[in-house]
Amino acid sequence: MKKLILTFDDGPDNRYTGELLDLLKQEQIRAAFFVVANNALQCPELIKRMKEEGHTVGLHSLEHRHAYLCGYHYMKRDFLESMRILERFGGRILYYRPPWGVRNLFTGKFLRQYQLKMVLWDVMAEDWKGSSTPVMIADKIEKRVFDGAVICLHDAGEKSGGAKGAPRNTIEGLRLVIPKLRKEGYEFVTLEELT
Repeated sequence: MKKLILTFDDGPDNRYTGELLDLLKQEQIRAAFFVVANNALQCPELIKRMKEEGHTVGLHSLEHRHAYLCGYHYMKRDFLESMRILERFGGRILYYRPPWGVRNLFTGKFLRQYQLKMVLWDVMAEDWKGSSTPVMIADKIEKRVFDGAVICLHDAGEKSGGAKGAPRNTIEGLRLVIPKLRKEGYEFVTLEELT
């Protein structure tokens, strides 16, 4: 059986994340959510639900700032405050994905300090764009996946460059592509199962 990992960045968002969790539950898929810590503070019930339903919660920074624009003191605060916020929800945070995949001179130091494993991605579907329809998102995922691929999608993002309403298209794109991927012999696994 070929394996895939679904991951979601930039949330949680009360408008979209609950509906996405509903879909994942219906499809019996456990995914990884790389959450912005300040967004998590505003949606504690969604973080709790992610954990209860077996999803992985990873860190995607405090405020979704570009690492090239951040010095040592900001990065120190970013990791410290983010970890404090996320650990309030119970359990240890094991994974980190930097905003836009960008690291700076200090990223590695704080990954080691907090014993975090950095997770990037193999497949993007440009789902944050306003012009990306559900069909386009589904087609890009289907054409770009391979055995062991980490797929990066978004369940929020207006504050970090995503188009308004884009996560709704992501959810609908997943409704289209999940059955196709299963028909092609893929199963969805967690980060913990593949890393």
